[in-house]
Amino acid sequence: MGSCFSDTAGGQQAVGSTDVNAVSHAPQDDPNREAYAAVEGFMKSRGFNSLSSQLELSLSASNLRDRDILSKSDPMAVVYTKKPDGSLEELGRTEVILNSLDPLWITKQRVIYYFEILQPLLFRVYDVDSKFHNAPAKMLRLDEQQFLGEAECFLSEIVTKRGRILTLPLRQGTEHKGPSPRLPKFGEITLQVEETIDSKTMVEMVFHCVDLPNKDLFSKSDPFLKIFRPVENGRFVPVCKTEVKMNDLNPLWKPLTLSIQQIGSKDNPLMIDCYNFNNSGNHELLGRMQKSLGDLEKLYISRTGENFYLPTGSSNHHNKILKGQLFVEKFSTSTKHSFLDYIANGYELNFMVAIDFTASNGNPRLPDSLHYLDPSGRLNAYQRAIWSVGEVLEFYDTDKRFPAWGFGGRPIDGPVSHCFNLNGSGSYAEVEGISGIMSAYASALRNVSLAGPTLFGQNLYFRMESLLIFKKQRMPSSGLQICLSQFLLWVLVGQILKKWR
Repeated sequence: MGSCFSDTAGGQQAVGSTDVNAVSHAPQDDPNREAYAAVEGFMKSRGFNSLSSQLELSLSASNLRDRDILSKSDPMAVVYTKKPDGSLEELGRTEVILNSLDPLWITKQRVIYYFEILQPLLFRVYDVDSKFHNAPAKMLRLDEQQFLGEAECFLSEIVTKRGRILTLPLRQGTEHKGPSPRLPKFGEITLQVEETIDSKTMVEMVFHCVDLPNKDLFSKSDPFLKIFRPVENGRFVPVCKTEVKMNDLNPLWKPLTLSIQQIGSKDNPLMIDCYNFNNSGNHELLGRMQKSLGDLEKLYISRTGENFYLPTGSSNHHNKILKGQLFVEKFSTSTKHSFLDYIANGYELNFMVAIDFTASNGNPRLPDSLHYLDPSGRLNAYQRAIWSVGEVLEFYDTDKRFPAWGFGGRPIDGPVSHCFNLNGSGSYAEVEGISGIMSAYASALRNVSLAGPTLFGQNLYFRMESLLIFKKQRMPSSGLQICLSQFLLWVLVGQILKKWR
């Protein structure tokens, strides 16, 4: 099965030559890890990278409560992420700033942004008791400090704000006893995120070897390169590998593209191994060398090669120098613009929904119908689909007004319509927020009879017309400005939802 999606035999493809992916940064116990892998696999199968970025989160606060008698509060902030079950996982802590009600913390918190999921964050601020000032912040017991307030938001809320800055009022919080919320305010906390430069800096390299040893009896060696980076315990972990070049002692491989973030830094020593490929998996080492990205760049500039060696002992002085050499035919760096760069420059996602009201969905009054409105509040298939996608996209639309239509239904005292406004209006289709779509959908089920057939071409036609009108409104008279908006019309068809359910 290894060659089903490639013209390269199984095990011989290049691996890891891409930007840092979402799965590699997700904790092993993250319940969404499988979801990240599914999204990443889908994106890569179509030639795209997953929409994830490594961010640095900066925190500051203002007008904090003063809990000290002879001085001001000594604030420290703690950042949490909320898991799907509602439990909290601590991401990190800032340093303690002495005698300040308007702290500007230096310590940054690193967090991975994923476009496709909501990432709820919770921020708590504490006044650290003076007897703990010499203790590291991460060692402090929070139940021994005075609580100053908390705030929560989604990471999507921060990245979609102008300048990626969000200011929130601090509140008392349900888990901390203290003064009544009607007493003096708790102050504000300001959150700012920036993408790490390393995650956007890409290095493209082309490797070429000459005079590699021949390890095969009836043919030539089948070489490939494997690159490793060091980790804290002194071991090396694989980062990427090239494709296998069959029967070639002077191979020239396809370009490898790595991010600085994958490597750690340009000065980190990398171990580069050259192997002879064997179908059994017992690949023979043809040679080894240790070079940083900086060293590889020097090889490219000087147009010189570096000899491989074979390790024969614990000391490099006993390594056997080989005739085979590695050359760097290309070494270039570039900045990869991320999804968040587009968002920061005004790119919007405009979400539209068209819902199938044909009779094939089943009688809405019966529990086996896709349109069944459960009195207990349990969402049906359409409601789950709208909510799960809409709650993610809602943050990327500035006015949060979403057009919503139905098709294949018969409104009260009217013929079958293949494009009707879900809110019942005869003049406009927009509703307020995802909750507005949900309300309009529930109302339509009480006022629209299911009919048919399943025809949504009219929806597509009118939505294309709406898009052209929108672009004309946004386009200045000079006609030189690019309209930075993406319209997403989501057509929910019953037969598809049956399979999904």
